[in-house]
Amino acid sequence: MSSLLVDDIGELVTNVAGSGAGGPLGLRRDVALLVEDGRVAWIGPTRDAPAADRRIDAGRAAVLPGFVDSHAHLVFAGDRATEFAARMAGRPYTGGGIRTTVAATRAATDDDLRATAHRLRAEALRQGTTTMEVKSGYGLTVADEVRSLRIAGEVTRETTFLGAHVVPAEYADRPDDYVGLVCGPMLHAAAPYARWVDVFCERGAFDADHARAILTCGQAAGLGVRVHANQLGPGPGVRLGVELGAASVDHCTHLDDADVDALAGTARPDGTGTATVATLLPGAEFSTRSPYPDARRLLDAGVTVALATDCNPGSSYTSSVPFCVALAVREMGMTPAEAVWAATAGGARALRRDDVGVLRPGARADLVILDAPSHLHLAYRPGVPLIRRVLHDGVLL
Repeated sequence: MSSLLVDDIGELVTNVAGSGAGGPLGLRRDVALLVEDGRVAWIGPTRDAPAADRRIDAGRAAVLPGFVDSHAHLVFAGDRATEFAARMAGRPYTGGGIRTTVAATRAATDDDLRATAHRLRAEALRQGTTTMEVKSGYGLTVADEVRSLRIAGEVTRETTFLGAHVVPAEYADRPDDYVGLVCGPMLHAAAPYARWVDVFCERGAFDADHARAILTCGQAAGLGVRVHANQLGPGPGVRLGVELGAASVDHCTHLDDADVDALAGTARPDGTGTATVATLLPGAEFSTRSPYPDARRLLDAGVTVALATDCNPGSSYTSSVPFCVALAVREMGMTPAEAVWAATAGGARALRRDDVGVLRPGARADLVILDAPSHLHLAYRPGVPLIRRVLHDGVLL
């Protein structure tokens, strides 16, 4: 059994409630952490640290759980930098550029798609993201959705079937036929490679009836539910997700009181937030110059909030969770502690995982050592590469 000791930790974010006087982040100070065979085995005062095969001196720096990015699109081809430039010049975002990426993705080879997915996953890992959800959705044919999920499965176990991203051009006048394809042959072929099913329930994409049909078919195939909801304007997506017991409803930019009440109504029996998580994606608002979601309103209502990157080539081409943490604090009414929790434990809740996003004995040994004394610096020093070291499954990267 191999062991690794990380000691002289100045501030440890555990996300374990009741860890001393550490508040929601379960902060502990002047501690060490022992890793054995990819799991956290012990946490305690540095002076009591056990012997280990190897040692890392944290140098009084802060240590956090690895970030959990619960919403990303890494399997694609092409580039939409020109579209971004046009938005910066004043053109509004409508979501229509997705079809541009669909065309490029269909034309790409498996090796092209694989290279992009692996490059972006490695980029995210260097920035502290140790768990990442990856969606399909840029193929929109049976064969292209299956190959997208196969490639996604090379970089994560958290794969999501998003055949209902948009209606592809060849079905533009026959949306009912496309929904039939998604619910039938496409889902049948894709389900073995996916853990989740997702729908872009939005104007210009899929209405409530079509979204409900696809999501319930996905549930019947054994997949968990996620929903792109209320990004471009008010709509039925959030309440549909709640109705179907979704693990997460994502974007949540335009919410009314009924949406917030619906999310709050999924409160967990133990009083620790909600069963359906509101996953906020501030990188998309940054890149589209859209209004930011009101995280404060959700948090004050008792809703569990996660932060994720929405990494994709059109509306949020960032793989940096620290950047999203800084945006959430600056633009969305979150405290630094709330944002860090949302990017770690919140993301884990959105994936219904209890082995990541926390640091406690038995959890996966996914952690980051900051080049800073406190988690506060993630928002305090935006744009600065503060991730000094990353430990993933107990392996030092």
